[in-house]
Amino acid sequence: MERDLQKKGYLCDPERFADLINGVVCEGKKILQPSDLTEADSQTGFLRASGRGQRRTTQIRQQYRDVVKKAAFGINFMVIGIENQEEPHYLMPLRCMSYDAAEYERQAALARNRVRRQKGISSAEFLSGFAKESRLHPCFTLVLHYGKEWDGAENLHSLLDFTDIPEELREKVNDYRIHVCEVRKFEQTSLFQTDLKQVFDCIRYADDKEKLYEMIATDPAYRELDEETYDVIAEHIKTTELLKIKEYNRDGGKIDMCGAIAELIQEGRIEGLNQGIEQGIEQGVRALIETCIEYQSTKEATQNRLVEKMQISPKAAEGYINKYWH
Repeated sequence: MERDLQKKGYLCDPERFADLINGVVCEGKKILQPSDLTEADSQTGFLRASGRGQRRTTQIRQQYRDVVKKAAFGINFMVIGIENQEEPHYLMPLRCMSYDAAEYERQAALARNRVRRQKGISSAEFLSGFAKESRLHPCFTLVLHYGKEWDGAENLHSLLDFTDIPEELREKVNDYRIHVCEVRKFEQTSLFQTDLKQVFDCIRYADDKEKLYEMIATDPAYRELDEETYDVIAEHIKTTELLKIKEYNRDGGKIDMCGAIAELIQEGRIEGLNQGIEQGIEQGVRALIETCIEYQSTKEATQNRLVEKMQISPKAAEGYINKYWH
């Protein structure tokens, strides 16, 4: 739940929200601009009527989307929601359909109040609370799945038991399709313009620690991460020790994840990275220190060179010098 809430806040940022929709839904086209987005209430009410005649009442079942925004296009707008899933939700088509239906019900209720105050409307318009020319704004829900495999349904028909139902009747049952992005399988991260690229890449390689560290060590973007981006990555790659030392790797509001990981490896506190990575870093650092000794460099100059060449923190460099200087 903590990780889920963290992603909700992370994706509420207009830059990232627009980048996500453009990259995943629009195939990299810059359709949506951050300035097009405004906040929308994540709480929607699904109207349910019960009873008859004067005893007829309307109940509202409250539902909450993870993230939802209004996207303006000219004089029109669209409601876009995001659902975060660590595990497959086997009723997700029904859940998303309920979200969208609740949003349309909300819009219809607003239209009803306007229409019934108008003069000269027909009896049919008054009865429905909707003018013939009235229109609802479209809504769309994107499901982000962070787990290993989405094996749930992606349309309503997959949830229905059509056994022995005649084809003539089956084809009359309306379907409802959902849109699932499996983050671990999304390879086109180069389409992103924000640090979503770094987050998606780290989630993709969360189980391949050697590839993960190689990527972090070679991409300069990981040396200047926003704090919330750093936190989301640390939670997802299950290296919570990174959260404890981030203050020591902060520079001007940005955090150096590469330096933080190198520091943890040097101190033996890293979680999950295999022995090969540790040995490789140790060998590289040791070789650099021995070269500096050979050329009669000072400890201070060697420490600075380690920081520059190995992209580690001064604290980690000092630890390596104490270990290998002889």
